[in-house]
Amino acid sequence: MGTPSLADVAEHAGVSAITVSRALRTPEKVSKHLRDRVEASVAKLGYVPNPAASALASTVSTTIALILPSLTNTVFDDVLHGLYEGLGDAPYFLQIGNSHYSALKEEELIRQFIRQKPAAFIVTGFGQTEQSHRMLKNARCPVVQIMDVGRETVDMSVGFDHVAAGAAVARHFLDCDYRRLGYIGARLDVRSQQRMQGFIAAAAGDAPVDDRRIATSPADSSVGLGRQLLEQLLARAPDTDAVFCNNDDLAVGALMEARRRKFDVPNALGICSFHDNEFARHMIPPITAIATPRKEIGKRAIEMVLAEIREPNSVRERHCDLGFELMHRETTRPVAG
Repeated sequence: MGTPSLADVAEHAGVSAITVSRALRTPEKVSKHLRDRVEASVAKLGYVPNPAASALASTVSTTIALILPSLTNTVFDDVLHGLYEGLGDAPYFLQIGNSHYSALKEEELIRQFIRQKPAAFIVTGFGQTEQSHRMLKNARCPVVQIMDVGRETVDMSVGFDHVAAGAAVARHFLDCDYRRLGYIGARLDVRSQQRMQGFIAAAAGDAPVDDRRIATSPADSSVGLGRQLLEQLLARAPDTDAVFCNNDDLAVGALMEARRRKFDVPNALGICSFHDNEFARHMIPPITAIATPRKEIGKRAIEMVLAEIREPNSVRERHCDLGFELMHRETTRPVAG
C-alpha cells in the first residue's frame, strides 16, 4: 500500500475531502463528532498532511515561521518555552530557522519561508537587511520582532531596551563606588553592541571606559572565553575594579578567573552579568545581573500573532517594552552611603 492520501482519509472516515481538509487546518470550524472521525482515520491510516500542498490550496498555511540567531544559546531556550506555552492548543505549529547571527542567512530563511505562505513571522531583533525588511513588509501576515524595542518595526515588537540596560549596569557600578570599569563581550551582534554603548555612555561622566578596559571576541560565548577575556583585560588594565559581562557564560568564566587569581570579589573586583540564567544565580557567590523577561517575550509574541491571525489589527499595544530588572547580589559591593 502506498502513502495514504487525503482522499483515502475521507473515504475511510465517510466524509468529503473538504471536510477532512477543514478538520485538519481549521478544526474549530468542524463539529467534535466529525473531528473525532477524521482524527481516528488519520491515526489508523498513518496519514501525514503535506504543509506545502496545504499552503498552495489556502490563503496561508498553519505554519508560524520563527527565526532565531542560535539554537544553542540558552537565552533562547526560555523564549521557546514562552512561545510554546502561549501557543497551547492553537491549530498552528512553529517552523524554526537558525540564522547563526547572520543577516544574510536570515534573509535566505525569510525568502524560503515566504514561499510557504506562513500564517505569521516571528524574527529576532531589528538587524534585518533592507531586502529582508521589504519581504517582511510585503508578507501579508502578522510579523513580530522580538528581544528589542525602540527602533523602526515591520509590524509589531516585544522586548526590552538594551541601551538602557547597559546604562543601568554602569549606574549600579558607580552607586557601589567602582570607578575603573571594564567590559567583556563575545559575538557582538546588534543587541550586544547596544548594551556596550549604553554602558560606556552612562559611565562617561564619572568613570570613562577606555579601550584598555574593553575585551571582546567574535567567537561564540562560553565560560572558557569569559576567563580568557578577563585575563586579556587585566593584562592591559590590572587596576580594573568592576567588569560588565555581556552574558551569563562570560560572567561565570570571569568569576572563575577572578577566584583563580584569589581576587576579593566583590571588593577588589565587581562582576555584573546579563540575562540572569539559573546557573549564574546559583554560582558561589551568586552573580549580580540584569534579569531579562525572555519567557514572557516568547509568550507575548505568540499571543500577539494569534490575535492578529484571528482578527487583523486587533492588537492595540503593538510595541511592548517588557523592561528588565537589576538583581543586586554578592559579586558587587553594597550601594555606597
